Amino acid sequence: MSVTYLGMPPFPQAAQDSTRDTRLRGNLRHATHTIRDKRAGAVAELPDWAALRTAGAQIKDRTLRHLDTYLEQLEAAVTAAGGTVHWAVDAAEANEIVTRLVRETGEREVVKVKSMATQEIGLNEALEDAGIAAYETDLAELIVQLGDDRPSHILVPAIHRNRGEIRDIFAEKMGRWGRPAPDGLGDSPAQLAEAARLHLREKFLNAKVGISGANFMVAESGTLVVVESEGNGRMCLTLPETLISVVGIEKVVPTWQDLEVFLQLLPRSSTAERMNPYTSTWTGSTDGDGPRGFHLVLLDNGRTDTLADQVGRQTLRCIRCSACLNVCPVYERAGGHAYGSPYPGPIGAILTPQLDSVETGLDASLPYASSLCGACYEVCPVAIDIPEVLVHLRERVVQGGTVTVRGQRTTVRPAKGHAAERAAMRTASWTFAHPRALRAGERLAARARRLVPNRLPGPGSAWTDTRDTPRVPPESFRDWWRRTRTPARGDGRENVRQEGRPEAPGGKDRQEGSDEQP
Repeated sequence: MSVTYLGMPPFPQAAQDSTRDTRLRGNLRHATHTIRDKRAGAVAELPDWAALRTAGAQIKDRTLRHLDTYLEQLEAAVTAAGGTVHWAVDAAEANEIVTRLVRETGEREVVKVKSMATQEIGLNEALEDAGIAAYETDLAELIVQLGDDRPSHILVPAIHRNRGEIRDIFAEKMGRWGRPAPDGLGDSPAQLAEAARLHLREKFLNAKVGISGANFMVAESGTLVVVESEGNGRMCLTLPETLISVVGIEKVVPTWQDLEVFLQLLPRSSTAERMNPYTSTWTGSTDGDGPRGFHLVLLDNGRTDTLADQVGRQTLRCIRCSACLNVCPVYERAGGHAYGSPYPGPIGAILTPQLDSVETGLDASLPYASSLCGACYEVCPVAIDIPEVLVHLRERVVQGGTVTVRGQRTTVRPAKGHAAERAAMRTASWTFAHPRALRAGERLAARARRLVPNRLPGPGSAWTDTRDTPRVPPESFRDWWRRTRTPARGDGRENVRQEGRPEAPGGKDRQEGSDEQP
């Protein structure tokens, strides 16, 4: 089931290395700031953006509540249109199905487009083990594949590479995969795009099998939808004789009318475009028009387990726009590779652990790969409350509890290394449940505030290396409220300033003789 890359260390360890890479941080800063600024302008053009966002969230929630019904409707529609539907419970089953389908064609090469789900299940590696070569055709995916690299962004997988690095990769590696790069290749975008076009055109014209994902699946008609900007999707979806689409079950929408909402939300949130240059739709197979054989592999791989989590299920609304990555301060500094998964950034920090059921040290660390600033929630076009899910998953990591794993309710143990945090949370829970203990603690902290060091010792030093220790106020809010709002003895009047508002803690009406600072 695992969607994480093999051998990846926990996020803090991986991020410690990546944050020291100044070139990587420069590439990320430039790219993410450019994309998010353009997105803000595109979104501002629509006066009803908030309403569209709400509609998108509601459509997704309604679909997820009745997911079984819509998936069965989708299967019936695809079958009626001449396609074949396969159900894959996990990565191993999906890989076995796709490998078998390719072998049945007698081909040993395939071209691919929109392949995040296939990255999740490790399809390229499974095909390679079976002697089948899979060629990525998205420009950024091509760069990653030629460079023996991993994607680091949902929308721009090669965002961590600059033009000079891409030129070097093309010049050194293209010839091993097919048509070599032109002699004297420069690093201008036009030259790089032309080199990729010539290289890929050869693949498109020779390939008999195409493998795709899909952005959406329309249940009422059995139609699949791919939106893209380069035209490679159109080539992969129409030229091969056999088309195999591997799609997560959460990508279904009930009707074409529902699809219209997402075709407005997705391009503005991802590429800052009013609409995608290429929107390809196909329904089953038709003689003389596109592939003669169409297979749809519906992938679960932990999605129904996620659906069973009342807090975490909102993650399945995601339409893979990547807006959350472009505003995340943690992603901007650490980069996508530190997340150890095809799904980096804030959405990856909540999606990967749920699909994996917090099975590894990496999964347990990802919910902490966030400052909880909330910027990801503000830009999400389907209103996924990512900070809420992060806190929910942190609780699971620290406390353990009952979760659904492979359809069975299972009790998971707390992750290792969180004993101190668990003890602190239990102490805080007990203290907040006993007002007298809370009041005593607040007063003790106020009286001992001069003893609070500017730098914390031990593990706390990592926190104070980059920030000041918060000052402890001279009195708690509870005591300030009682002092300023309680009627004065004898006259029944409230001790408030003449304009009717109480003086703030530490203000001019503090007790005389006190030289304490708040």
